[in-house]
Amino acid sequence: MNRYEVRLLDHAVRFLRGLPVKLRAKAFRGIDLLSELGPDLPMPHGKALKGTEGLRELRIKFASDIVRLFYFHHGGRVYVITSGFVKKAGKTDPRELRRAIRLMRDVREINDEDT
Repeated sequence: MNRYEVRLLDHAVRFLRGLPVKLRAKAFRGIDLLSELGPDLPMPHGKALKGTEGLRELRIKFASDIVRLFYFHHGGRVYVITSGFVKKAGKTDPRELRRAIRLMRDVREINDEDT
């Protein structure tokens, strides 16, 4: 089976390490689904975020906890998870969204400089 490579930025790694064990395991299952399905990851697992230059969210729910991991397609078979947060309200926290967009732009800018 052709798998997709999923890279995690430091922000995402630190966030995942801070999650309770069972919620972290569920989050890694979501990451595994992304690596298996890539662009075919369906709702409710993945969702495009409008007006974000290609940013998407990996949606994880465990009991009453809701986690969002922001990710984007980085070319070829590579996806990058920028950051995450525990969702406490109905809408995505705009600060978290701005951070994820900034991190995505940073990665793309570094990639442009390397080519």
